Amino acid sequence: MRYLIFSDIHSNLEAFEKLLSLKITHSIDKFLFLGDLVGYGADPNDTISLFRSMTNTFSIRGNHDKVISSLESSSLFNPVAAFSAEWSKVKLSDENRKFLKELKKGPVIVDHFLTICHGSTFDEDYYVFSVFEAVESLKFMKTSIGFFGHTHFPVVYFQRNNKLNAIPLNLDKKIKLDPNTKYLINPGSIGQPRDKNPRSSFIIYDSDKKEITFSRYEYNIKKTQKKIRAAGLPELLASRLESGV
Repeated sequence: MRYLIFSDIHSNLEAFEKLLSLKITHSIDKFLFLGDLVGYGADPNDTISLFRSMTNTFSIRGNHDKVISSLESSSLFNPVAAFSAEWSKVKLSDENRKFLKELKKGPVIVDHFLTICHGSTFDEDYYVFSVFEAVESLKFMKTSIGFFGHTHFPVVYFQRNNKLNAIPLNLDKKIKLDPNTKYLINPGSIGQPRDKNPRSSFIIYDSDKKEITFSRYEYNIKKTQKKIRAAGLPELLASRLESGV
């Protein structure tokens, strides 16, 4: 079985469309989405509609999905995130708002052996940025392999013999998984990478080969930036896309 794991689209339609146009997606059995369909970008409705057209997809909600569907307030967001969230709320169709509202809360176990969550396995909004935070998340994980998003930083945490290490992911890479090791893996972000690399990223997990493949791709950043600026959204949301921060 081949799984494509992706996260944090954030209303970036160009990056999302490019992902689905890649030839490799034709050989995928299941798509696992780790949350935050919307927020930041200028195309919330088109992004949700495109996502809804996909098949064989398992998904969970992100913090922006909750706020923009009015399940939570934007009061805890920073000013830029709050502005874009409130803007997105106004733009959403009733149908797409309902869809966002009904996204599942993580963690969710897929096919009995894979865990997917947005932030961590014990708190969907908790950021896992370090080995310490990964250890805490692994304590609550009921499977040997888990995938998380939220940070927009691609990384593999692995725990073996009670020792936990991390492998940052930047360039395209294949990693063979050890059956005696627990893994917590972040595929990075489709719509807003923040690891100083502006290219979108995702992971393919081959359960037969017990192997993950990390991949990056380019999309039309200029077009996305133009839309953000035309919508009157904060300039940071446009400028950061070309630097990946």
